[in-house]
Amino acid sequence: MPRNDPAALPDHVRRIVNEIETDDGDDAPPPEPGRSNGRIESAVRQILIEIGEDPARAGLVDTPARMHRMYRELTAGYHVDVDRLINRAIFEVEYSEMVVVRDIEFHSLCEHHLLPFFGRAHVAYIPKGRVIGLSKIPRIVEMYARRLQVQERMTQQIAELLMERLQPDGVGVVLEATHLCAAMRGVRKPGTVMTTAAVLGLFRRNDKTRAEFFAHIGRRSPEG
Repeated sequence: MPRNDPAALPDHVRRIVNEIETDDGDDAPPPEPGRSNGRIESAVRQILIEIGEDPARAGLVDTPARMHRMYRELTAGYHVDVDRLINRAIFEVEYSEMVVVRDIEFHSLCEHHLLPFFGRAHVAYIPKGRVIGLSKIPRIVEMYARRLQVQERMTQQIAELLMERLQPDGVGVVLEATHLCAAMRGVRKPGTVMTTAAVLGLFRRNDKTRAEFFAHIGRRSPEG
């Protein structure tokens, strides 16, 4: 999906994009207000009618506008500029041991049912003379989480971006999440946790490196 003109985004979405991209999103000047074409609101009203509700009743009259605002917020990651997010926060450092950032909380939307999935991300890399500022890794996770997603793809996207931008010896990413599409509908199994992993470079080639990563995040390494 192409990145929209930031000036065309609603204020609340622009603030979220700024928060993901920079450390001072609250201080950024407000953009020109975005304008709704009404199509999302119209679609929500039709859904309410189809399920047997009355979109004109008091409790639902503002629901279409609320849902429009909510989905714009939850999909703000489409509008994030990766270069602005990283913003010269890659530094030349002679350090070659594993860097691990654990327990990054995230919330996303499953693209199959538009229901939330949420959990924690664990990210590691082995620098090759270049490290990235600590706050940038949670922001990268947030950028990809605020899109319509499948957990497997999101895991891979985080790993591939770090591999591309840092060019380290390796990257490892693990996501653990609960999916409401499995808890509320279908098999209806609350408490089920899905774990996905992406390992690149040394994490893929070297069993000891991979085992060290899984030990850091408190999980048993799968058989290499």
